[in-house]
Amino acid sequence: MPRVTRALPGGSVAAARATEPRDDVVVERELGDGRFVAERGPFAAYERIVTVDPDGTVHEAIDYRLAPLVWRVPFGWLYRHALGHPPRRGTKPFWAPPETADATAATALGALCTLAIVFGYLGTLLTQTITFAADELGASKADQGATLAAVRLGVLGAVALTALADRRGRRSVLLGSAAVACVVSAVAALAPDLVTIGVSQAIVRGLATAGAVMLAIIAAEEMPAGSRAFAVSLLTMSGALGVGMCLWALPLADTGPGGWRLLFALPLLGLPVVRHVGRHLTESRRFTVTHAAAGMVGHGRRFWLLATSALLLNLFTAPASQLMNEFLRDERGFSASRISLFTILTNTPGAIGIVIGGRLADNRGRRVVGAVGVAGGVGLTVAMVLSGGWPMWALSVGGAIVGAATVPALGVYGPELFPTSLRGRANGIIAILGVAGSVVGLLVAGILSERWDGLGPALAVLAIGPALMALLVLVAYPETAHRELEDINPEDRTPEEQTAAGRPAPAGGDLDGHRASAVAPDAPEPRPTSAPR
Repeated sequence: MPRVTRALPGGSVAAARATEPRDDVVVERELGDGRFVAERGPFAAYERIVTVDPDGTVHEAIDYRLAPLVWRVPFGWLYRHALGHPPRRGTKPFWAPPETADATAATALGALCTLAIVFGYLGTLLTQTITFAADELGASKADQGATLAAVRLGVLGAVALTALADRRGRRSVLLGSAAVACVVSAVAALAPDLVTIGVSQAIVRGLATAGAVMLAIIAAEEMPAGSRAFAVSLLTMSGALGVGMCLWALPLADTGPGGWRLLFALPLLGLPVVRHVGRHLTESRRFTVTHAAAGMVGHGRRFWLLATSALLLNLFTAPASQLMNEFLRDERGFSASRISLFTILTNTPGAIGIVIGGRLADNRGRRVVGAVGVAGGVGLTVAMVLSGGWPMWALSVGGAIVGAATVPALGVYGPELFPTSLRGRANGIIAILGVAGSVVGLLVAGILSERWDGLGPALAVLAIGPALMALLVLVAYPETAHRELEDINPEDRTPEEQTAAGRPAPAGGDLDGHRASAVAPDAPEPRPTSAPR
């Protein structure tokens, strides 16, 4: 078991603080005789012992073990450093959750981030490879757009899976979706035509969509109220890592006409990952607590707010992400290796926006962060595809950073605004509206880009959708930061809590009709950053 020790001079501020319970990366409880244990924190085991020498020197020894699936890289070193060098009183390191989670939540978040890598790879696989597959199989640009649009219809299957999760539990749907998606994705490695690829990827899209919904729902149900946006930011970066892995492997497409097929076989490596996660991930604690059944009646305003936003945003993000490789390859003459280099170098800085956006969303609220992220990210992306040379690279970096703030600021609202018994079904249906926007956007972008001989003008027209969505965020969305899910959705209170409140819980909670700070649709398809492209 790792141990951290310190010797502190008597009479110093640090020595005085060492004799008190900590409240930073760990929330301690004092047992007496200089012994402290963790009340909350990402630790499977934790004990701090403080002794004082006759000369006043304070000795501190911390024995700890991180909870299962908490990533040892980089968090093992970060937590060790924070335990040995406590932050200033009342503060937390920038990389730590704003509100400290317990071991169960930390394990769940680690498991979800690991699976987000798998879903990130699966979600971007067709986008990154279709231009190479079309070359070998003799498909046109219009065929590519139609295939990408048709594949998104696989989200219809996600609705059945998310509804099943509301009845049977989140864990089994999440793990099953990940495992089956890995197997089905590998089928496309043997595809003789674009139709076969489209059918297999439609199945994968439905499974990946259901899995992505479950990732966000479990994170919201497990994490404390002050760290839900933080959890979404970690999930987003993990998904981006999965996208990055696909990009790292993209040069395999240059090895020959069928080199792209190797990328479709790689998801089989995700099966042992899913099995390992399944050993530690337990069912969501909020799902296991008795909760009232709820219907869509009473939640219609929230539903249509999110559904409309999903449709408007995906009008732009679907073609901007899925046709980007075709744009770089066809209009800018990039090779597979250069596409990979461009995407990694210009989108990786989006992690800055994810971290800042998640922190601001948890500490300051969601609405302004989300609206600025959507409008700024989309505007910079349009400018990027209309430019060339080094400005294109610089604008891509700017769009990645600004747009990435959108996901943690807005991505928490799908799980937050619906009660437990409705959370999966509502988000699954919202995903269909998002797919409708994606299909329309892809078809329109394909037609306009061929008519106007370029993707840039087409995206400029489609940017009207996110502009309307940003306005909707500013004028119509409620604030949920720092509120427990049971306060947002009183139907989820236990009978004892409802009795204590003095009246039955109203459907829809008490947020509707209030304006404060942001709501959002499902996050757009994972990219190396989360810029809305």
